[in-house]
Amino acid sequence: MGFLIKLAGKELKDIKFYLDIAVENIIEGKVIAFPTDSVYGIGGDPQNLEVINRIYDIKFRDRSKGLLLLVSDYEEANKIAEFNDTARKLADHYWPGQLTLILKRKEPCIIPPEVTAFQNTIGIRIPENEIILTILKLLKERGYFGGIIGTSANYSGEPPSLSGEEVTKKILSPIDLIIDGGKSKTKLPTTIVDCTFGEVKFLRIGKISDEEILEFLSKWQE
Repeated sequence: MGFLIKLAGKELKDIKFYLDIAVENIIEGKVIAFPTDSVYGIGGDPQNLEVINRIYDIKFRDRSKGLLLLVSDYEEANKIAEFNDTARKLADHYWPGQLTLILKRKEPCIIPPEVTAFQNTIGIRIPENEIILTILKLLKERGYFGGIIGTSANYSGEPPSLSGEEVTKKILSPIDLIIDGGKSKTKLPTTIVDCTFGEVKFLRIGKISDEEILEFLSKWQE
């Protein structure tokens, strides 16, 4: 198992050094584990085929199922996905936050098709967790794509990890760096909404309910 960094309870200004280490790991093509808005995730450079393959192998994930991306801001999201009016409204309202949007991939796309299992859609989200969001922003500041693969830190089909230490116990494959930001505040995953054709299709209900999203959209459309 890789190097474990414990950051729970520390102020963001005090952990910049460690987040720089995480950024270097991503740039070097390594796989890291990190806290998100819900459960812990693993990820790495979504433009690196070796990284993509490693993540599929680590999770024993079916390669017909695409991987979601975490991005630093709307500008980075717009580089890889096509936003219709509905998607823009949802992104403006819920990002950063716990809503993942499934959108059409922009073609040509800077993200290899292996990430999305060769489908013409891509799943993206701007997280609000300060640790991972800062890492994404640092990547962008250094001139790299401000996004990483962000998939749950567990073997496919098994319960998610709720802390960095759980990642070390649940995943036996080598992960290069594990950032422990403390125990997850919720076990609920993010909500996933397909906006590909303008109308919302709920693929997974998580922290944000379908009723809340539908109510928001109905008010916007009035």
